[in-house]
Amino acid sequence: MSTHDDGISRRKFLGQATCAGFGLSGLLSTMGTLRLFNATLSAQGVPDDSKALVCLFLFGGNDGNNMVVPYDTAGYNAYAAARGILALPRTNLLPLATPGGDGRQFALHPSLPLLRNVYNNGRMAVVANVGTLVAPITKAEYQSGGAAVPPYLFSHNDQQVQWQTSVPDSPKKVGWGGRLADLLQSLNEGSQVSMNISLAGNNFFQVGNEVFQYHVSSNGSIGLNEYTATWTPRKETYGGLRDTLGLSYSHLFESEYANITNRAIANDTLLKATLVSIPTYTEKFPHCVVGTGLSRLGGQLRMILRLISAQQSLGMKRQIFFCSMGGFDTHDDQLNDHAALMTELDNAMADFHQATVDLGVAEKVTLFTASDFNRTFSTNGKGSDHAWGSHQIVTGGAVQGGRMFGAMPVLQANGPDDTGSRGSWIPTTSVDEYSATLARWFGVQEGDLPLVLPNIGRFARPNLGFMG
Repeated sequence: MSTHDDGISRRKFLGQATCAGFGLSGLLSTMGTLRLFNATLSAQGVPDDSKALVCLFLFGGNDGNNMVVPYDTAGYNAYAAARGILALPRTNLLPLATPGGDGRQFALHPSLPLLRNVYNNGRMAVVANVGTLVAPITKAEYQSGGAAVPPYLFSHNDQQVQWQTSVPDSPKKVGWGGRLADLLQSLNEGSQVSMNISLAGNNFFQVGNEVFQYHVSSNGSIGLNEYTATWTPRKETYGGLRDTLGLSYSHLFESEYANITNRAIANDTLLKATLVSIPTYTEKFPHCVVGTGLSRLGGQLRMILRLISAQQSLGMKRQIFFCSMGGFDTHDDQLNDHAALMTELDNAMADFHQATVDLGVAEKVTLFTASDFNRTFSTNGKGSDHAWGSHQIVTGGAVQGGRMFGAMPVLQANGPDDTGSRGSWIPTTSVDEYSATLARWFGVQEGDLPLVLPNIGRFARPNLGFMG
């Protein structure tokens, strides 16, 4: 239930209109039209079914070294010696079966029991040591400067952008999720709502050349406050705005601003009307209950579930979502802070996956994690610091789960996979390879992968095998 504020300033109105309009597709250029034509040809071999891809970004740099922990005796002892106060007790760990592994055993953080069940049921995969790369690089090349490395390697903002764009050697800030939507948007022909929907505000992942991110909240569409024809105190304001937006403008900026605002209002009206008939699904998230509501991540994933349920009503066959968690910059009090974050992650991801199973859409929904970077293997005395390659998890009915993919680094400070002496792992899997595997499942043909991931040709494994 909303309340009315008697005051609405011009600046507030313009800000709301711009935010609402930001999620709408712009006018297509001739080049964009040609790209759509090519995408239509490429998509002819794609089955006529719906799919949803969910990016869960863990802002701050998740400690993958404590999310996936060595479990065999030799590996654990070396881990405990290196991590010091950050080492988790072996008896608390949740061991994983790793068929086809390299002989080492691994376990999950003790706060991930629900996801361990998803893994054991074959619907969650671990992808090891993923990170931003310009091209494959060895330790010798890194230390000698003989190969390009991602710029500003240990910077939060820069690595977040590079993860989300997958082009660390380019100043362009178009995301790989945006390029993915540009390529496949013809599959949503006739839909008014953008393929790219964010539950976590602005992000680079969903920025496209033609398709732009549409922002919604955990409670639904974000529209203009007090914009209604029936509320008596604002009838004149409503009428005046409608008249203003209906005028013919000769100035290009004024004309386009009016068009964007009109489309934003139409999309807000459509989404609100559509969600009225979609269940709230609160009962599908029993582990996410906090007080009288849900955890922040649980609320985001619940709205994503509702929007997936509304695919047919919205005329959509493809949807790309962005949600997030913060707080992973664990320089201090890491054991307690990281355990709480892992609990929220476990509850929300497991509840979301089970909800897709209950609704019969699990095969069509894939959720994957991403994060700035890993944390150092060695401790700073209270927590850990910025590192590089880390481990990610992927869930969904089409995931070839119950397995670990990619190559685990040698978990040894100053070892063959360490950039120096603190345990900052040089990635053995690139963001490009990780993303390409997801893009192929989403419907991108192999020949079109460079349109989504321009650097994919530099890497040997455009399909890591974790998607069916």
